[in-house]
Amino acid sequence: MGNKLWTHLKGLAPQHTRPVRSVLLRQGDPATHVIVLETGSTLITLAGDCGGRTLLAVRGAGELLGELAVLDSQPRAATVIAAEPCRIHIIPAAGFLSFVDEHDLLGPLLRHAIARVRESETARLELATASVPVRLASALSRLTDAASKSAADHAVRLTQTELSQMIGASRNAVVNALKPWREQDWVRTASGGGLLVRDIHSIRSHARTQA
Repeated sequence: MGNKLWTHLKGLAPQHTRPVRSVLLRQGDPATHVIVLETGSTLITLAGDCGGRTLLAVRGAGELLGELAVLDSQPRAATVIAAEPCRIHIIPAAGFLSFVDEHDLLGPLLRHAIARVRESETARLELATASVPVRLASALSRLTDAASKSAADHAVRLTQTELSQMIGASRNAVVNALKPWREQDWVRTASGGGLLVRDIHSIRSHARTQA
């Protein structure tokens, strides 16, 4: 979607601010609207039968959220959680569908949605087969890539317990995976909680050697 259309779409609804950890879309809810993510980043998670959450993807600024459920009139397939403070526009389903029809966007949006489903399937395969360090490094990498700030150090506002839930590992396994990265000062505890990722490239390289 070009800049002109994106600006037009944002103009269909006022801007709102949502704090970190707030639920923007909930799995199983009816598809009454889509969200335009203007700033910030979000976690796309899937709830399991036992109540745990699996991290499927991370989406950053400039993304459209929840459009597939609106396009096929089905309940939300996943939950979207703010990974940092976000500025969003909430577009009612009827207005979004009219916008899609007016600008002949159904085909491009469906192709984009299919690509994202494939990305999520790759993430689920990784969770089933990769080691904990690789899964954790991948999650941190997605979070830092999508973060709204361009600074060298990236704050990941998730606790070790939350990270362990996201990658399907025990908290102790996450603590053990983080230990050598802390010792190398590639990651620190952030002053506001969560982690401060200082060298994601070294983290990824080290994780691959532990696979």
